[in-house]
Amino acid sequence: MRRTSSPPYRKSTENPPSDGRQRSGIYPGVLVKIERKIDQGTGKLTEGKVKEILTASSFHPHGIKVRLEDGSVGRVRQVG
Repeated sequence: MRRTSSPPYRKSTENPPSDGRQRSGIYPGVLVKIERKIDQGTGKLTEGKVKEILTASSFHPHGIKVRLEDGSVGRVRQVG
């Protein structure tokens, strides 16, 4: 007998579009909120438009690293 759904122990690979861990929803010009390295742990987010995507992979568990138009570098926490 063959199963039609994935086993319950597998995590879903789908993330919502606003999830900063997926590179597919992030592109130059999109408005994002990032957490800069110096702000880690404080909860402070910096908002701006993406100038350049620095993470090469399509997924990163801590968020895709980007450079904003103002020069700030950090990991995306929210898109939009």
